Amino acid sequence: MLTKKQIQLLEFIQKRMARDGVPPSFDEMKDALDLRSKSGIHRLVTALEERGFIRRLPHRARALEVVRLPDALAHLDQAAPAEAAGAGGFTPRVVPNFRPSRPRGAMAVADSPAVDLPLMGRIAAGVPIEAISEVAHHIAVPGTMLTGREHHYALEVTGDSMIDAGINDGDIVVIREQDTADNGDIIVALVDNQEATLKRYRRRGAMIGLEAANAAYETRILPEDRVRIQGRLVGLIRSY
Repeated sequence: MLTKKQIQLLEFIQKRMARDGVPPSFDEMKDALDLRSKSGIHRLVTALEERGFIRRLPHRARALEVVRLPDALAHLDQAAPAEAAGAGGFTPRVVPNFRPSRPRGAMAVADSPAVDLPLMGRIAAGVPIEAISEVAHHIAVPGTMLTGREHHYALEVTGDSMIDAGINDGDIVVIREQDTADNGDIIVALVDNQEATLKRYRRRGAMIGLEAANAAYETRILPEDRVRIQGRLVGLIRSY
């Protein structure tokens, strides 16, 4: 049986993951439960883990996973998809990484269990690296991860600047090819036609902000003519 505080914390974690696709930080949990220190949150998290309601993933920042919910929170199972859709932000859909035995060319999205996408190489979630233009190989992704009938491609993430958005070093991101974005979208940005980076998009008048999801990195503010949108993040694949 869970205490009131344990139920409150589990509800907060579940709602935040449904909205943002990433667990809240310990500071956010502390503030949400009106506790004086993070030590109380650590005790609550440990208790929930010991009772099998959450799981901590090793070697990952802010890596909590809700395994199950008590009867008192069963309604959140139904509400989570609707809340996530209404939030308008990116919700990572993580699937195990698997690759086809025979590479094929890039293709448009089809109604099939798996679709082969070109893996274009590596992209920086940190300091921008040289732009990617060559196909390294191909990777199979679930067709349900893709949106519409537009072309998609995949990139391997290097760096930690997007960890608070649930995107870690070594992840494969699935990108929908497009040249426009809304504020808050996570995009592939080509800077000065030579640097590619994965960042959150913010337009500020005639300037473009490329915003990290890690407090250790500053937002880059650039004139709009120096930034070209290469696509928008729609999915994520992770190997454990």
